Amino acid sequence: MAGAAIIPELFVVGAGPGDPELLTLKAHKVLQTAAVVLYDNLANQELLALAPTACECIYVGKKPYGEYTPQETIHALILEKARSRGRVIRLKGGDPFIFGRGFEEMLFARAHGIAAHYIPGISSMQAVGFEDIPLTHRVVSEGIWILTGTKKDGTLAADLRLAMQSNSTVVIYMGLKKVAEIAAAYLAEGRGATPAAVVQHASLPQRKVAMGPVQDLPALVAHHGITYPAIIFIGEVVNVGRELLP
Repeated sequence: MAGAAIIPELFVVGAGPGDPELLTLKAHKVLQTAAVVLYDNLANQELLALAPTACECIYVGKKPYGEYTPQETIHALILEKARSRGRVIRLKGGDPFIFGRGFEEMLFARAHGIAAHYIPGISSMQAVGFEDIPLTHRVVSEGIWILTGTKKDGTLAADLRLAMQSNSTVVIYMGLKKVAEIAAAYLAEGRGATPAAVVQHASLPQRKVAMGPVQDLPALVAHHGITYPAIIFIGEVVNVGRELLP
């Protein structure tokens, strides 16, 4: 009897902020059907145990300012493995549509005749709630600005100066290398005392947290030994839990 026909397809799946129990039920189910998993360094490797025994798991991580798998290599693997094995799961930390290039990978797959699907993940920024920091609070925050700390050309996002003028929480991904520049920008606008927090490995037992005025962030990061990956949170929400909770 001939083997079943191979159906090339890609699932871009959010692995959540780190704790494997924060994976969605839909992601859990699709991982159990994977022929190949392409996973990054922010996806908890415990999740690979959900895949079938015959599944091929390939690391394609991009560590900040460290080991780097070129995007072209990832695209080539998606194409090769989908055509030769069938269902490819692209497992990405957090949510793959928030600074994750997940949509780029879906467009690439579809451009080559491969069906592509998106499964959201709990964003890494949402795990700040474990530190009693809400992203919004009706008393002190009217919304959220989500920014990248470093643009493709290496510069700080220009929207930061707009964001700091608002009454919203500012969330900065990939901003640790620019923490001194961020602090200086707030100081220059007379907002150096704005509460801020930096969280590394949110939701995991080894997480590190530093809190204080945004002007002190460089010193706080150094004092607490915080490195990548980490997210910066700036706004009155950082203090609201300490002020309102018993």
